[in-house]
Amino acid sequence: MKPSVSSYSFARLMGPGGMTQLDCVKKAAEMGFEAIEFTELQPHDGSTPAQYAGTLARACRDAGLAVSNYTVGADLLSGSGGDLNSEVERLWGQLELADRLGARSMRHDATTGIPVREWRGFDQALPRLAEGCRAVSDRGAELGIRTMVENHGFFCQDSHQVEHLVNTVASPNFGLLCDIGNFLCVDENPVHAVGRVAPYASYVHVKDFHIKSGAWPDPGRGFFQTRGGNRLRGAILGHGSVPVGQCLSILKNSGYDGYAAIEFEGLEDPILALEIGLENLKRYLAAI
Repeated sequence: MKPSVSSYSFARLMGPGGMTQLDCVKKAAEMGFEAIEFTELQPHDGSTPAQYAGTLARACRDAGLAVSNYTVGADLLSGSGGDLNSEVERLWGQLELADRLGARSMRHDATTGIPVREWRGFDQALPRLAEGCRAVSDRGAELGIRTMVENHGFFCQDSHQVEHLVNTVASPNFGLLCDIGNFLCVDENPVHAVGRVAPYASYVHVKDFHIKSGAWPDPGRGFFQTRGGNRLRGAILGHGSVPVGQCLSILKNSGYDGYAAIEFEGLEDPILALEIGLENLKRYLAAI
């Protein structure tokens, strides 16, 4: 496995007067990452997304960084006004941007959840989700870009749900972005969940969390609630409660040998957090 970083990790430093995605490329290379993943495109110079994708691709080549993945939002239940074909076509456009970036994989959301009561639960939504994912993945295959969803967003996050979705799509070009920390959002044990979905992993996020039981007093700012009422706060990789090394070992033993991208969303300074996180990630990878 090779270490990468998500541009999302720099989110708190970005915005007006702050870092740009071009700055993220430079900083990631300085830190010693081998690749970078881009979360959406954020042109800061008035260029179009397509133009900016080309600019980022050149910057990565100059910096010696691979583009490990492109990550975009989507909602196959209610996105694009609830028109599935329109949402799929929008994602085809995102695949074109991934191609210009030089990314050979793209993660899109499945859904943010039930928009109205006509969708009663995951099992009833599954045929539509699979239809949309398959249509996006078929177009991705034409471009040489593997597509995937992530265990993300509560409604489609449990290990058995994402496993069921991947097997229902049943495409060799479709898989899972396995975020080892995100299973805690639905109160799943990361080791058990990663063990279940490891055979489907097309890409990996290494994320860590601090955990507080929902039976304890509210710890305050920085924490959010899991589906079961426990509380999580983003942590520096290796400082939290996620058994990162064990999860990486499970993935390796299942045959995964792609990128492991740090996605940091804690309260600490992102640069310091990524420096420490990369040190820990390299140590974990060397040990498995």
